[in-house]
Amino acid sequence: MRNAGLGSWPERRLRMSPHRDAIWFEGTTTSYQQFAERVRRTAGALAALGVAAGDRVAWISANHPAGLETLYACGQLGAIWVPVNARLTVPEAAYILEHSGATVVVHGRDQGALAGSLRARLPGVRAWVATGEAGDSLPYESLLAAAAPEPRDQPVSLDDPCLIMYTSGTTGRPKGAVLTHGNMTWACLNQILGFDIALDERTLALGPLFHIGGLNGTVNPTLLRGGCVVVVRSFDPTDTLAVIASQRVNSFFAVPTMLDAMAHDPTFPTQDLSCLRTVAAAGAPLPLPTLRAWLERGVTVQQAYGMTEAAPSGTVLESADAVRYAGSAGRAQFFTDVRVRRPDGSETAPGEVGEVVLSGPNIMAGYWNDPAQTAEVLRDGWYHSGDAGAVDEDGYLYIRDRYKDLIISGGENVYPAEVESALLELPGIVEAAVVGVPDDKWGEVGLAFLVGVERPAEQIRLSLRQHLAGFKIPRYVRFIDALPKTATGKIRKSELRGGATAPFDS
Repeated sequence: MRNAGLGSWPERRLRMSPHRDAIWFEGTTTSYQQFAERVRRTAGALAALGVAAGDRVAWISANHPAGLETLYACGQLGAIWVPVNARLTVPEAAYILEHSGATVVVHGRDQGALAGSLRARLPGVRAWVATGEAGDSLPYESLLAAAAPEPRDQPVSLDDPCLIMYTSGTTGRPKGAVLTHGNMTWACLNQILGFDIALDERTLALGPLFHIGGLNGTVNPTLLRGGCVVVVRSFDPTDTLAVIASQRVNSFFAVPTMLDAMAHDPTFPTQDLSCLRTVAAAGAPLPLPTLRAWLERGVTVQQAYGMTEAAPSGTVLESADAVRYAGSAGRAQFFTDVRVRRPDGSETAPGEVGEVVLSGPNIMAGYWNDPAQTAEVLRDGWYHSGDAGAVDEDGYLYIRDRYKDLIISGGENVYPAEVESALLELPGIVEAAVVGVPDDKWGEVGLAFLVGVERPAEQIRLSLRQHLAGFKIPRYVRFIDALPKTATGKIRKSELRGGATAPFDS
């Protein structure tokens, strides 16, 4: 086949291991032969809806096998998959769908109301498809049943776009990272090597598939390797531990808040975790007590550092080094170079803080329809992360701070500029600045400093819920007389962070 992208993976696996398990979901196991046929039928159904090479197909849902089917089907058609965070509000989702130019939207059973609200706002979307109860959308399974299971041979190269994954931007608008088929393939090879994914791997699709960690942490690498992906819709500590035990799960990707919640679950000491070989942890620093809890159960925990723009390969900290190098993000993965540089481009000395930059075949092609932002971060063959870090004499990376104001709350990226923009839309709010503050459960939460007409913090949070997903809303609110600023009028966020000490009063 001429298709060199992700769309060819199910076909190749069909030839290599047709009867092996590919997907397990809510009691049903799908072989690679069955999975390949469903991907073909999905491609046929999308083609019947007018999807052609270069078109964008959006997917909005909790974890479901249809997400993987549409991803691979797009690859067979030369189309571009656009995963959308299922937790977004109508305005947030509408922006991504409109900006990406999606012409078909596939949504889950719990997104029917969201789809209904979006229809009138997005005349460019030709078809809405539902994997659950259809309502006003087309039924996914009926479309697949009517489609011919014929293989497609649309030419796709490693340089062609595979997907557009949106990541919040410092300007208050999300940016669409364009990941090519080559980016995805090399990132998966990084993960296979870094996490020692086996031919008979059974990995848990626990992290949301609309996040790069959930998609490429262990899921796509396992399918490339020929293992089985155990898909769960959402995270519940007790239920997740039960699935790990019953399905003999070997690996999964999770953010630290998930691992902490499971470690504190009453069933954690007694569940059978004997098959669980490794856990990939990323999205925030892993607290040492949480790490020890898993190590005491005999589970390897490998901390990692990456980002959507790197699909997400960056660095990995081996479990054997987890205690000795506590706080480190590890060392560069096999096919990715990671450096820490000074503003003049020279490399820092051990222990010296600089900007973390990455290079490799897994680095994105750029931001969708945003050449200015692309030029800002992709320079001289390196992706400039905006994160401040340092490496020690042994080459282990430590993330010290953020050049950008990113807040990582429960593994979700929250950019203050977006939250501040929403705050300034509220009546009586004259100025707003949001910083991250430590939180025992979520790692970080937002603290909003506001200037204007004072009102109860809960009232402000309720107003924001109409515009922002819940994880973006500041946990704490403080009214002050004026925001500290530089002579040029820029807000001194470092000063706000310095004064943001516990206890917080709202």
